[in-house]
Amino acid sequence: MPRPPTSHERTSGRSWDDSYQGHDPAPWDIGRPQDAFVRVASEGGISGAVLDAGCGTGEHALLAAALGLPALGVDLAATAIELARAKAAERGIDAAFAVADAFELDRLERTFDTVLDCGLFHTCDEDERSKYVASVASVTEQDGTLYVLCFSDDAPDIGPRRIRQEELRASFSPQSGWNVDRVEPALIRTTFMEQGVPAWFATVARL
Repeated sequence: MPRPPTSHERTSGRSWDDSYQGHDPAPWDIGRPQDAFVRVASEGGISGAVLDAGCGTGEHALLAAALGLPALGVDLAATAIELARAKAAERGIDAAFAVADAFELDRLERTFDTVLDCGLFHTCDEDERSKYVASVASVTEQDGTLYVLCFSDDAPDIGPRRIRQEELRASFSPQSGWNVDRVEPALIRTTFMEQGVPAWFATVARL
């Protein structure tokens, strides 16, 4: 039975896989990790087993694996996973990639110490958020860390949802098994806005 389309697919009229086919890269596929994740990696904030949820073509899983950490990137888009595997082979980096649904991460039958979310949370509508939060919680070790990079409410209205800081804190509440340690202003680099789109970078602890 085919999976139902996500809210982003319904709104855009394209499947996630379609975003990675053709000559033009997806606007979020900039060919390198986002600055916020590079910074936290340099500070030792990425550790243990790492999951890159909604990994796209794999830059953040590859960042973690290059540190010598066991890293798995998952995405709904099979084409993105193929591209991520090709990058890993070309760069000689030992990272694993799999086609998987971020709303059903428990099917991985694995747990992780660090989870990375670059631009996935802000694609979820209100109905999907609680399902996503619970899914990530199911694979995150107690005292593990989730990093979320998402468009902020200062971002232009250019596609996925703009997120208020209060929405982040409400979604990742203690009642849902999380505690938001901090939310910092950040930028998301894109192919169409190199100077960066205003964003939040949240550090969330698994209770």
